[in-house]
Amino acid sequence: MTETVFIAGRELRVLDLSDRLENATADFEPTPHHIGYLTPENSPSVVKEKRGIPTDVWPNGLGWSSEITTMPTHSGTHVDAPSHYGPRVDGKPARTIDEVPLRWCMSDGLVLDFSSFAPGYGITATDIENKLAEIEYSLKPFDIVLIRTDVSRRFKEPGYENLHPGLTRAATEYLVDRGVKLIGIDAWGLDRPFEAMLADPRDSPSHFWEAHLLGREKEYCQIEKLCNLADIPRPSGFTVLALPIKLADASAGWSRVVALIDD
Repeated sequence: MTETVFIAGRELRVLDLSDRLENATADFEPTPHHIGYLTPENSPSVVKEKRGIPTDVWPNGLGWSSEITTMPTHSGTHVDAPSHYGPRVDGKPARTIDEVPLRWCMSDGLVLDFSSFAPGYGITATDIENKLAEIEYSLKPFDIVLIRTDVSRRFKEPGYENLHPGLTRAATEYLVDRGVKLIGIDAWGLDRPFEAMLADPRDSPSHFWEAHLLGREKEYCQIEKLCNLADIPRPSGFTVLALPIKLADASAGWSRVVALIDD
């Protein structure tokens, strides 16, 4: 979804990079969720039972709409906090999502296109360097790097969590060492799929979940389950806003992520 807005005298295109969370996918999601719907038709009787408000006070017998959701903080498009990776970062307590600086969550964005890479492939630091050279971009602190796989097009299919290439530790460290605090991906996770990590005979426990576990040594955050990265019209020169819900002591927060494009 794209909208045009005017902010501070500037005309901006706003591109929605967030997944639409719905019950249709609940049965096969790795992190299951459920959305319960209270409708204008059924809410008067529910409200009467819960709060004692008579049903006849509602004009035409129609009450309000409301929803009750049951889902992990890692459902849908979300930002992972450092505390998701472990209890400490470089010997200090890991920040929870309510402690993540907003400065990390709004900055210049760039897209690195790995959509042609095979499912389960481990993206290396050299791969990152090559993609940066292709788009003639030099990283700077607080850049928000978006890893494009195009697996978001398969989010409504069972097994999508096994279809993406993921970052290795070395690739993640390459970005973090250059001041990147937020890395996003249009897939279920930033690492390679669990299936690929467990099936690779070259892997050892030191390589399992390696991109995430770098966060126990060097502080950074991730955005997972992004969408529409292919619709961003250029590899850089846009702004990303990824503001997570402020949940006390949580390891992640759901986020409506957008790209602001100045034409």
